[in-house]
Amino acid sequence: MDPKLEFVMPQRLWLLLAVVALAASYIALQARRSRYAVRFTNLALLDRVAPKRPGWRRHLPALLLLIALTGMVGAFAQPARMTRVPRERATIIVAIDTSLSMQATDVDPSRLVAAQAAANEFVDKLPARLNVGLVTFNGIAKVAVPPTQNRDELHAAIDQLRLGERTAIGEAIYASLDAIGVDTSDPGAGGDGTGDDPADDPADDDPVPARIVLMSDGSTTVGRPDAQAAAAAKRAGVPVSTIAFGTPYGTIDLEGQEGPISVAVNPEALAAIANATDGTAFTAETGAELQQVYDDIGSSVGYTTEQRDITTTFVGVSLVFLFGAAVLSQLWFSRLP
Repeated sequence: MDPKLEFVMPQRLWLLLAVVALAASYIALQARRSRYAVRFTNLALLDRVAPKRPGWRRHLPALLLLIALTGMVGAFAQPARMTRVPRERATIIVAIDTSLSMQATDVDPSRLVAAQAAANEFVDKLPARLNVGLVTFNGIAKVAVPPTQNRDELHAAIDQLRLGERTAIGEAIYASLDAIGVDTSDPGAGGDGTGDDPADDPADDDPVPARIVLMSDGSTTVGRPDAQAAAAAKRAGVPVSTIAFGTPYGTIDLEGQEGPISVAVNPEALAAIANATDGTAFTAETGAELQQVYDDIGSSVGYTTEQRDITTTFVGVSLVFLFGAAVLSQLWFSRLP
């Protein structure tokens, strides 16, 4: 059975036993008829008195009828298929690390260029009705593009990313929450810990789902701690999916520093954020892997599954078999099955 196929009233499928019983009785009657035929010892006489049987054709209308009955029982059980459909509304914040370590070339042609290409493709593949925002962060975090459906504005901002010193992942999460519209100023107030009591705002009865997709190659070196920011996201009900991008062998050259500086990726720190916010942690060491990660995230945050009734499909297919049985029976035997 199709794993995406469900029945709203599965108990009605017990009626299939009646179809099985009908098939069994048909087989028994045919066997009984064959035994009667064997009683004629004079086969020449049997050929003259008994009409020639059309062989397998006489069983085909019965088979089609049984298939039609099976389909009608399935329709009676109210079949439904779980279908993947684009979300009608949601807010997704793409947070991209723009610290100096992103110039490392352990990812071809560099971490930053590969991240830009993957982020642009990710934005394009999201459903058009979703609001998507962009947060960039190095030593400071800023909302480069507030949530919008204007993909051209997002592409322009992604293409113009500039690198800076240090890394403020915690501040990036806070900036993302601000872009979504979460009040993080007073975590002790309100029923949801965001500073507002949802009971006071009827609009909060059906909140717009939101998610942060944070890509970084390092760990926090400045700003509020990751754990504090993750706790704020958790209280707000905003999962943070993290992507640790890069290899353990990345290096960069900085002016005034002797020799290359190691900028190994830190997946553990990012995984802790994802785990604390009910998000998902990913790792990627190449541009292709990063794009695959974005595709996986897009499938989960940009789409949802809905139950679609397919009773009419079952009825339609059953009618095709039923009419097939009727037509063949009339053509071959001048009667209905």
